[in-house]
Amino acid sequence: MKRVLLVFCFLLTTAFFAQTKLYVHPDADTYVSETKTMAILPMKVQVKLRPNELKNFTSEQIEQMNKDEALDIQKGMYTWFLTRKKRGTLLVEVQNPTTTNSILKKKGIDIHNYSEYLPSELGEILGVETIITGSFETSKPMSNAAAIGLAVFTGGMFATSAATMNMDFTNTSDNELVVNYNKKISGTLGSDAQDLINILMRKVSRRIPYTE
Repeated sequence: MKRVLLVFCFLLTTAFFAQTKLYVHPDADTYVSETKTMAILPMKVQVKLRPNELKNFTSEQIEQMNKDEALDIQKGMYTWFLTRKKRGTLLVEVQNPTTTNSILKKKGIDIHNYSEYLPSELGEILGVETIITGSFETSKPMSNAAAIGLAVFTGGMFATSAATMNMDFTNTSDNELVVNYNKKISGTLGSDAQDLINILMRKVSRRIPYTE
């Protein structure tokens, strides 16, 4: 009986594993107090598929999968912040991603490739004091189109689910990094991008200065 319990505990602890790293600027509270609105930009996304999964897709399809994933993550982040805003725990406004992406496109900026621009330049274009950027890697696509397409080829079987998010909150007046949040999880990622964001952002809302 004890052996069964030990095996069960081992499986339980390995079914969901998370690593979290958080950096907060010493003057973060000052930066937050000077922030009225922040914008969430599409992250640099890479869906890491296994070789037997990759062979079913062209490079163009993989690129589109990453872009779809980036937009879903962006929307998921926006919803997460809006929920905190409704609860009264978000200290700043958050720009609608539809507005963010539209403004950038009108300025001729590729929303999936803006690294040549300084945060201060992006902030001036978007009219915000803080921008959220970063990277995201996953072994399982969460956007509906990508997930359905991959399931057709794999029979719904994926490699062990894992995801890593590296997210920067950058002040646009002086290009200073205010918060860096890095989290890696393995195990159950949820059924869609919103579930994944809720898991990735779990317990961090009270640790970043933009929320309370």
